[in-house]
Amino acid sequence: MARDREWEDGVRRTPPFGFATGRGSAWSSCVLAAGLLIASPPSAVHGAASKPAAKSAVQGKAKPAAPRQSYEKYEKEAEAYWQSVVDKRRIRIAKRGHNVPIQLEDYVLTQPPLYTGSKPRRPRLPSFPGVPRIPVVADVLTAASERHGFVPERPDSEQTFKQAYAKAALAAGITADQAIRIYAFETGGNGAYDVQAGLTHPSRKARAISPAVGYNQLLITNSIGLLAAHGDRFIETLRHRAAGLSGDAKQAMEKKLAATQRMIAFCRSVRYHWVEHDKLAKTTRSGIAVHAALLDIDLGPLLQTQKLVDSIKFAVSQGHAAPLTGAELEMMNFTGDGNGIDLVTMPEAMRPQVPTSNFFQRGGYDRNPIARRTAVVSALYAALDARMDRASQLPGAVELAAAFAAAAERPLESGGVLEAVAQ
Repeated sequence: MARDREWEDGVRRTPPFGFATGRGSAWSSCVLAAGLLIASPPSAVHGAASKPAAKSAVQGKAKPAAPRQSYEKYEKEAEAYWQSVVDKRRIRIAKRGHNVPIQLEDYVLTQPPLYTGSKPRRPRLPSFPGVPRIPVVADVLTAASERHGFVPERPDSEQTFKQAYAKAALAAGITADQAIRIYAFETGGNGAYDVQAGLTHPSRKARAISPAVGYNQLLITNSIGLLAAHGDRFIETLRHRAAGLSGDAKQAMEKKLAATQRMIAFCRSVRYHWVEHDKLAKTTRSGIAVHAALLDIDLGPLLQTQKLVDSIKFAVSQGHAAPLTGAELEMMNFTGDGNGIDLVTMPEAMRPQVPTSNFFQRGGYDRNPIARRTAVVSALYAALDARMDRASQLPGAVELAAAFAAAAERPLESGGVLEAVAQ
């Protein structure tokens, strides 16, 4: 499921300055007041707060603005709206940091302005040598071999990867319900370990819409951050497994160890911050190459698991000790940890009144049909749960459930496993 992960309150994935993880924490900023929304002719701009003013303008027989003027007016309103989203989010972050209760007025309570005319074509993002705007798996594999000498050991079947993921997740304290429901939401219930956003339902017209890959749809920026933060434990795990091998298998594992160490060193070549990791992911071939670790039978399950582990630990660090439901953990995976904890801890009574736009950057919101369609937090939760319920019945999710059931019956591997999470 594609989503905005450009910013994450200084935690991973979504940048703290525009919040939306992206991010990372990837399916993140608040508005100052409804008064920032300026009325416009309904033929060009409309939103929840602008309708009354627009109506009075029609009654006064005001002439419709020229298309360019209408769009410019909409842009002015939109910029004010999304800046207020950022400002409100900063207020909430400060309150949370000082254990001050967050009130309804700390959110933007109007919907974003909507432009119904033809928008000017936006300039394309700059490209960088050897870095596709949206790298696909083939690009990642080629870059990994060229830049780090890393060739992932692919599983012999999808079931093999599911079994490895279930084993890692259970060892880390992730429940089967959490993992299966997130998998169902993110991949549609049938996604493969190497499925990419936009390609979950293959067809001739299908196109990658994000570099997000795998059961939990990690971005390249996520992969870089995870290796930078937890690389030493991943190396420990690989060494533990190498100790039980011999011959060609041991040699191959030692080669993988050396290449993984090179990738970790690269990921640590910048300070540990989402923005720095995002630059590596979007401007360097060595950065996109790191994503190949997700496709490896040893590293991929660890990375996918560690992302969820980090979200749970973040929730605990923010004072939320209760076990997270599958939908709550997906909220953190979907919007980034900083936004996710806001959604998780929001009182039920507030949820029908708070627009989903509070938890996204403008670009991410525009690209996210679920956030736009559901409009408010209560409806977003309902949509997540409904999608999870449906997709959990599909063959891929059923197979993953069977892998968790089988893994639960076997003793956990001793040594080199992820640190368990208290649930």
